[in-house]
Amino acid sequence: MQIDKSFLKELGIQKKNFGASFGEWILNDSSKILTSVSPINGEVIAEIHQAGPEEYKQVIKEAEKAFKLWRNVPAPKRGEVVRLIGMELRKYKEQLGKLVTLEMGKILSEGRGEVQEMIDIADFSVGLSRQLYGLTIQSERPKHRMMEQWHPLGIVGIITAFNFPVAVWSWNALIAAVCGDVMVWKPSSQTPLCAVAIQNIVDKVVKREGLPKGIFNTIIGPGSSVGQQMLEDKNVPLISFTGSIPMGRRVAEHVGKRLGRTILELGGNNAIIITESADLDLTLRAVVFGAVGTAGQRCTTTRRLIVHEKVYDHIVEKLIKAYQQISIGNPLENGILMGPLVDRAAIETMQDALNQLKKQGGKILYGGEILENEPYKNGFFVRPCIAQADNNFPIVQHETFAPILYVMKYRSKEEALRLHNDVPQGLSSAMFTNNLKEAEYFLGPEGSDCGIANINIGTSGAEIGGAFGGEKETGGGRESGSDAWKAYMRRQTNTVNWGDELPLAQGIKFGDF
Repeated sequence: MQIDKSFLKELGIQKKNFGASFGEWILNDSSKILTSVSPINGEVIAEIHQAGPEEYKQVIKEAEKAFKLWRNVPAPKRGEVVRLIGMELRKYKEQLGKLVTLEMGKILSEGRGEVQEMIDIADFSVGLSRQLYGLTIQSERPKHRMMEQWHPLGIVGIITAFNFPVAVWSWNALIAAVCGDVMVWKPSSQTPLCAVAIQNIVDKVVKREGLPKGIFNTIIGPGSSVGQQMLEDKNVPLISFTGSIPMGRRVAEHVGKRLGRTILELGGNNAIIITESADLDLTLRAVVFGAVGTAGQRCTTTRRLIVHEKVYDHIVEKLIKAYQQISIGNPLENGILMGPLVDRAAIETMQDALNQLKKQGGKILYGGEILENEPYKNGFFVRPCIAQADNNFPIVQHETFAPILYVMKYRSKEEALRLHNDVPQGLSSAMFTNNLKEAEYFLGPEGSDCGIANINIGTSGAEIGGAFGGEKETGGGRESGSDAWKAYMRRQTNTVNWGDELPLAQGIKFGDF
């Protein structure tokens, strides 16, 4: 597949790029080269001179200097800067969308949608900059006032995954920016050029507005070196990490040792319960997008389908017919619904999961094959898979980041909820039903144990206005909307005595001096 890459110049991407920026790129030609390869055709897009420990130290030093200035800028003024970043992102929406597709592999409408999500987050953050509310609290002591304030935290380390190479950065960076923080971004080594492009766009605003360098920073380098430095760095009070559960455990361990904070957005094993009262046409559309969108590489991807026995055969038959109509190919072309997996290792992981499924007693009902002939040659394409499985299979309990949908039957709503909740992860969930009692049961305290629970919409495609995140091994973190901004600030309780006496709380008497 031949791809026009001329648009990369508009994003400031060269054949060789650099991996460390504090508002200007640190030029280090002697560092190791990271090659960005498109999963569409296996071709090299560009190269990056990776950052090392010395570049990391320089970036952190500049970030610390910038924070001392940025924290004193009024929050609405910080919001104005984020508004201008949002306007700049609008100018490059098409080019950025193409880059996301080229480097990650999701279809172009999803690439554009991811950039639109950044723009929406910018707009949200502008409003938020005037709503960083504290509380006034009634004191038990006369002529005393208690209140709560929120102050900027410091340097926020942002570590993102390949599947949302720009949006997740915006969830963190643009909200943290209006909170008065400065950011150091370590993107996935599978999608480094997206980070280069975003840094270039943000730098235009920073320079044009005469702002200090070091508010928005990028480090592209190995996790074993610069990533580990960030985890252990006491100058970085908060690490926001998006990635796998095993890596999340490592992040929590190392940051926890220094009593730092973490926001963990880890794996999902998301299920949809389909009841006998469900609108089956509506359900089918949600399942197909949830399971196949982004080639099954979303943390909110639908991985398990728990279907009432009375509609099971009908649902499986309709799903197979729908899967047979899914167009797979170059995600930059119109009409394509599923692009490639991110790399060869992802294909191998999927095939290993299907082999384990068979050994554990499961059955492939449709798909799962590697697509290697023309027009898929040199790309990382597979056919999405529907598989019959039991919820207790070890492979079903594990999140495989690929388009595999496990289907299983249930009889009662209690059995459906038991199957639904009986996995280690707890990110997104959904039930399709027209029965009010079933819906409220699913949303109640004995229902879904996930951070996101939906009725009659799928597991994927969360809006930015709500806090995003999950429970159990998903990590407990929250990003994006609602009051998720509080994670990027430090809370301070204040008491002001405006009287002439010094009464103590709880009625304690201590004598006069």
